[in-house]
Amino acid sequence: MQNSLFDDADHPEEPAPAPSPPPPARKRAAAATPKVQPAPADPALQALARALPPGLRLGTSSWYFPGWSGMVWEGEYEQSVLSKHGLAAYARHPLFRAVSIDRSFYKPLTASQFAAYASQVPEDFRFTVKAPSLVADAMVRAEDGRGMQANPAFLDPGLAAAEFVQPALDGLGPKLGALVFQLSPLPGPLLARLPEVLERLRAMLRSLPAPRPAAPDGVIAVEVRNPEFLTPAFCDVLRDAGATYCLGLHPKLPPIEDQLPLLRSLWPGPLVCRWNLHRLHGAYGYEDAKALYEPFDKRIDLDPATTATLARVIAGTTGAGQNAFVTISNKAEGSAPLTVQALAEEVQRLRDGAHVTVR
Repeated sequence: MQNSLFDDADHPEEPAPAPSPPPPARKRAAAATPKVQPAPADPALQALARALPPGLRLGTSSWYFPGWSGMVWEGEYEQSVLSKHGLAAYARHPLFRAVSIDRSFYKPLTASQFAAYASQVPEDFRFTVKAPSLVADAMVRAEDGRGMQANPAFLDPGLAAAEFVQPALDGLGPKLGALVFQLSPLPGPLLARLPEVLERLRAMLRSLPAPRPAAPDGVIAVEVRNPEFLTPAFCDVLRDAGATYCLGLHPKLPPIEDQLPLLRSLWPGPLVCRWNLHRLHGAYGYEDAKALYEPFDKRIDLDPATTATLARVIAGTTGAGQNAFVTISNKAEGSAPLTVQALAEEVQRLRDGAHVTVR
């Protein structure tokens, strides 16, 4: 598994969600699967959820955190239990209409695995799914995340379709929201040949199966870790391929305000956003954030400026009839559920006030 130099590496290898064969009858009671109970319904959160635009899908990066007890779960559960059995309870939270499946970055998932996830959530729920590093990372990496050699499958069109897009479409169907190719940092020599990389990206994106009609809300998005990507040429590639930009809120990239010109260039279109890590931790600060924020039960480092700007973008996007898929990590402020709530409250405040446009 790659380390935090490259992604949310504290995500464990979640076991496949498909149920195991039942144990023999005489042992069934002892081996019964624990049922994860959702936290009791909060009338204030239910009212807030009803006030949000229908095209907004808010959620978190995965769902298996024991520290969310009282906010998402009723009672205490081991992480392994939540990883296997917590999604249905997670989807009962009033504000959670989406989740980001990040484990797919480390190993491609099958259509049956995606289908098992889809079976646990309501019809109106949408998944954001990360493409496997098999095609999204220019390097083959060691266990510590360091690049060992060039990845010959980087941006390979056939593998991207067969190992990622088609299984997700087949398994998630209409519950698919966004398929995200999060491109890991490029090595220096390849970054120096960025126009070549952009043409490879264009060729891959144009070859992929279209999300529709299997996934009417489905969108393909590209998230980057090198600010050098944020150019008109990159925008042209996305527009030409019918893809969009995933707004990546991460210290390796400029602040949200400086990424908005790219979204404006692609307008009109849906918003895909992954709020990954608070800027104060720096480009390689996942482990520092994890150590500081665990067990992820409170907001510790509030980021009101990012919250306010992102809320404006959401309100403007959904106000124009476009969908918004926004997922948030615990590393954004300390507790993803509480950051989701704060963001939802800001969106509601804007909707209750003046008309908002993306500017």
